[in-house]
Amino acid sequence: MTSPGRTMGVEEEYLLLGADGVPTAVAGAALKAVEESGGDQDVPGGDVGGELKQQQLETGTRPCTDLGELFAELRAARGRAQEAAASTGARIAALGTSPVEVTAVSSPNPRYLELNRRFGLTAREQLTCGCHVHVGVADEEEGVAVLDRIGRWLPVLLALSTNSPFWHGADSSYASYRSQVWSRWPSAGPTALFGSPAGYREVVEQMVATGTIMDAGMVYFDARLSQRYPTVEVRVADVCLEARDAALVAALARGLVETAAGEARRGEAAPPVRVELLRAATW
Repeated sequence: MTSPGRTMGVEEEYLLLGADGVPTAVAGAALKAVEESGGDQDVPGGDVGGELKQQQLETGTRPCTDLGELFAELRAARGRAQEAAASTGARIAALGTSPVEVTAVSSPNPRYLELNRRFGLTAREQLTCGCHVHVGVADEEEGVAVLDRIGRWLPVLLALSTNSPFWHGADSSYASYRSQVWSRWPSAGPTALFGSPAGYREVVEQMVATGTIMDAGMVYFDARLSQRYPTVEVRVADVCLEARDAALVAALARGLVETAAGEARRGEAAPPVRVELLRAATW
């Protein structure tokens, strides 16, 4: 698979703000409005859904091969999310963290409640919003080859997307404090080389077997193989303030995937990079 045939899709998370500018727990009501309006995934902007906290919404675009088409999808997605929020008197904000102090309220989804029970403060405080880019790959073999080659570039992608300087009403002194909060999860962050799909699966299975994560859905690597789609999912970025910046992040992610896949096809070895240095690069 090569560009321009390589697809891109973007999932974005947004805060729901009340009239006072404070994140408000109205996701349930907003999603009910989406359902009552006959919300359909196969429309411009794709899906609108819930997230870990009731002060959030998530959107997911349809797969695109053209960057202009993806930009239009992102704008439509934000429009659909805003319509849902407005039905409750709220509005969306594309911010990685809340700029004001707020107590996060868990969504009633049983999985999310179990996350709160098992992971305590890490889960309870996790009111953060990211941007996840799905880029199409031919198969798991190509996907793992890509993962082994793009890791050294992901700190740069994070740096370009930073949009979360505040935490609990204070200036954190970080451009992306979301990434600091997110790094508390046991599977979050950069990864060493996997070498093969079997190597990737072995790491995931061992993490699940130890009980460190509940299941494969809790693999929060900076980039991973998607469980739902034939894609590599690049998860390192903050949600961007503007849709055009999210489109840029997606374009760069697709460029990284295409470059890495080409290197693998040519038999170029994946350069070894220490995880400690990758983690330091995102600090």
